[in-house]
Amino acid sequence: MITKKHRFQASSPRNAEGFTLIEVMISMVVLTIGLLSLLGVFGMAMASTQTSQQNGVAKQLANEAIEGILTARQTTNVTWDQIQNTGSGGIFIGGLNPIYNPGNDGIPDTADDSSAGYQTLQLPGPDGIFGTSDDVSQPLSNYQRQIQIDQVLDGAGTPIGTLRLVTITIQYTTPQFRFPKTYILSTYISEYR
Repeated sequence: MITKKHRFQASSPRNAEGFTLIEVMISMVVLTIGLLSLLGVFGMAMASTQTSQQNGVAKQLANEAIEGILTARQTTNVTWDQIQNTGSGGIFIGGLNPIYNPGNDGIPDTADDSSAGYQTLQLPGPDGIFGTSDDVSQPLSNYQRQIQIDQVLDGAGTPIGTLRLVTITIQYTTPQFRFPKTYILSTYISEYR
């Protein structure tokens, strides 16, 4: 025999198991927002991965310029007074310049570079091996480099004649971004070898 108490509990909606339609809809909205956020992060990660090669090339071009300046100083191909921008009586062209091969002097961003043509990047071809016939030569025409050489001042504001600040700026474009990206490398160079 079923008592009235048991019938009331069995038919009561308060004790029913499961989710209401509103609870299901709210959980679907929360899940959708979470998945869209995850998709956005995934897209940014893919864009960063695709530009990592360009970032590496920019770093290498900046290091190459510093090494060229230091080598010129070490081998005495140029005097200390020539290690300045052209506006200060030196040999380095100011402003952003295309990435040309170093000219006859072997120093990047000097007046004789434009006749040497664009510098290229050798990439392995489909076989993934350097030095084979399917290698790809990519010109670095989407890169620009600026070598800025400034006097260093002491605490009293007097120039230190034996020390200069060299700032290399590489600016490049990538298909993924509307605005150019910039890589900057700064170092001090001394007259002394």
